[in-house]
Amino acid sequence: MRGGLTFLLEIGVEEIPDWMIEPALENLASSFRALLEQNRLAAEQIATDATPRRLVLRAASVTPRQNDSEELVTGPPKSAGQGAAAGFARKLGVTPDQLTSVETPKGEYLACRRAVAGRETSAILAAALPEIILGIPWPKTMYWTHRAGPRFIRPIRWLVALLGDGVIAFEIAGVKAGSATRGHRRLGEAGPLPVRYDDYEAVLEKNFVLVSAKSRREKILREAAAVLPAGLRMKDDAALLDSLVYITEFPTPIRGSFDESYLQLPAEVLITVMRHHQKYFSVEHADGTLAPHFIAVMNTSADPDGLVRQGNERVLRARFNDARFFWDVDQHKKLDARLDDLAHVTFQAQLGSYLEKAERMAKLVQEFGGGEPAVRAALLSKCDLTCEMVKEFTDLQGVVGGLYARAQGESERVALAIYDHYSPLSMEDSIPRTLDGRLVALADKVDTLRGCFRIGMIPSGSRDPFALRRAAQGVVKILVEGGIALGLAQLSAGDARLEEFLLDRVKYYFREIRGFAYDEVNAALAAGSDDLADAEARLSALKAVRPTENFEPLAASFKRIRNILKQAQFEGGVALSRTLLEAGPETALHEAFQSVTARVEPMRSRREYQPALEAIASLRPAVDLFFDKVLVNAPDAAIRRNRLSLLHGILTGFSSIADFSEIVSSHESSQNS
Repeated sequence: MRGGLTFLLEIGVEEIPDWMIEPALENLASSFRALLEQNRLAAEQIATDATPRRLVLRAASVTPRQNDSEELVTGPPKSAGQGAAAGFARKLGVTPDQLTSVETPKGEYLACRRAVAGRETSAILAAALPEIILGIPWPKTMYWTHRAGPRFIRPIRWLVALLGDGVIAFEIAGVKAGSATRGHRRLGEAGPLPVRYDDYEAVLEKNFVLVSAKSRREKILREAAAVLPAGLRMKDDAALLDSLVYITEFPTPIRGSFDESYLQLPAEVLITVMRHHQKYFSVEHADGTLAPHFIAVMNTSADPDGLVRQGNERVLRARFNDARFFWDVDQHKKLDARLDDLAHVTFQAQLGSYLEKAERMAKLVQEFGGGEPAVRAALLSKCDLTCEMVKEFTDLQGVVGGLYARAQGESERVALAIYDHYSPLSMEDSIPRTLDGRLVALADKVDTLRGCFRIGMIPSGSRDPFALRRAAQGVVKILVEGGIALGLAQLSAGDARLEEFLLDRVKYYFREIRGFAYDEVNAALAAGSDDLADAEARLSALKAVRPTENFEPLAASFKRIRNILKQAQFEGGVALSRTLLEAGPETALHEAFQSVTARVEPMRSRREYQPALEAIASLRPAVDLFFDKVLVNAPDAAIRRNRLSLLHGILTGFSSIADFSEIVSSHESSQNS
């Protein structure tokens, strides 16, 4: 598209919580695109940006006005007579001879085609933008004028809305849209700053606002590296970096230091204090060990007298002293001595205390085949919930338990299993490092799932107070990536709803996380889901063999076989009679089937699924010839049953790797689309 107008929208607000910004931008952009589509308008280069004090949407080549159009207005039935026709014409401002008629399901009706002038885009935007802005979904909203006034995440303080060189006229809560923005709260000019589409970012940068999140991110990384001595580096922390990008408008990193004596505390404790409580980056040596420094990010341009640095160091010193005090106090009571204390910590009102949960977890670990270290780790896994360190730094639960177990003489196997048992916390997180840890993590998540499903706390829509979807996803990830052969039926303990819930998470994992096609997932899981690591191996083989020339045609034949058996209500149980096989294509198919089976069985037992699938695909010519030359539904009942038995044997014989009838061919996909 060439020509058109530029569009700039800026919503100026009080500071928005950083984690809410990106979802708000996605909604703003999608709502704007929907508005254009609904009004037959177009635009290019639609982009969003944000700082904590502004949400920004920009677009280029916006259609200046709608094209004129024509609409067909339907009136009364033609049989209604001349009076009705005259009234209809008068209503539309035309003469009766300008009317026409159209055929409808109800008969012939009078109609009139009339021209509709296109609306100016500025008028369309002026009417729609208040609703789009106030329609951004937030976890919480507030009003700032009166109870019946507009609600938003924070009070709206200014609005910029420009289409070309003109201001789009609208207002929200008494704030009129204009052409002036505002700079940095402390460093920018005091008054409003007039802007145009072309100089918007430059004007704000002169006033210490970097509109682009990408620019703020690069500034943090570049300047953080510059303030560190040689041999030191800032510890990677993508989530913290994202947070700092969206809580600053002009980020400036500074380096602070702390006394080396604090390094006697575990690195996990120090990093957590810096990261979660102060939003500081940790600093490490080249070998990954922690250095006595940190990187803080200011929302200002400089700290010439070091006052900000000194303040950050003072606050961090107090936090570290707290952590050291908690560590020392907690060592006075070992983890196993805290078991009875768990009886007074409620897991869930209907599911009992954490002591009861820990005991259930220990039994589950035994059920899953875990040895004594895993059982002991399960029993001790929740004891750190009674420790002062976890009460103060809740993010360290599990980790602190593992650290205390090691410090108090528990075996390394027990310590590692406790340390890791909350993992994985997300699809990007790693599973526990050891088999003991994986079994304890499974027991923890499965106990929560079983209990919540038993008392009816099943996720519904967006409601999931116990994060059961995350727990189920963690179960799936551990089973697949940890190579643990536990079936969904066993994990569900007979609860069909829970088994279906887990199966849904399995499908999500293979489709969305691992990137397999939905029909491949259905085909592999239809052949068995008791061993998800094995299912993954079968899926990988299926994906690799699918592009070969014989695969999809053979899958279509398997679908045909399944339909034939279903229509005949044939479920097997009839022994194949070789004497009833007709010479030619039927006998050839049977012999090919036997030959392929003899090759496939050893491969399947060795889990060599790709060559096994390639061997199965080689059946295609024999299957095609059979269907081309042989009538399955033969008049003779005995021959008909024998042919159904042959097809049933082929279908079931190879379905332990994948149910080929679930595969959707490229031809079927194009027809469905």
